[in-house]
Amino acid sequence: MAEFKKQVPRPTPETQHFWDGAKNQQLLLQQCDQCQHTYFPPRPFCPKCASREVSITEASGKATLYSYVINHRPLPGFDNPHSIAVVELEEGPRMMSNIVGCPQTPEALVLDMPLKVTFEALTDEINLPKFQPAEA
Repeated sequence: MAEFKKQVPRPTPETQHFWDGAKNQQLLLQQCDQCQHTYFPPRPFCPKCASREVSITEASGKATLYSYVINHRPLPGFDNPHSIAVVELEEGPRMMSNIVGCPQTPEALVLDMPLKVTFEALTDEINLPKFQPAEA
């Protein structure tokens, strides 16, 4: 049986700006020039009003823990156990990520806890945004 390797995201023309930002330790979002809606994941149009006039903005990197599960199944490339989380960014969008820098227990992973972004280098070109407790 072949060994599972951690998958590396493949940027597309629509997501290249996001991965370029992550490479530079920046969390980039898109904001509609028409209705000012900030959204994630990246796409070439606003999901609220369908305008194609969108700008790229840098997020503050602040978030809160919206929801999570703790995965206890061993997976190569992951510390076990590890969290699979939905975080709500200060700018409004929610994104899936992992919570790092704290015990992976329900006592440590408290809903609505303040978080800040950090980046894990997967390759020389791809950094993956993850979140850690804001006081860490």
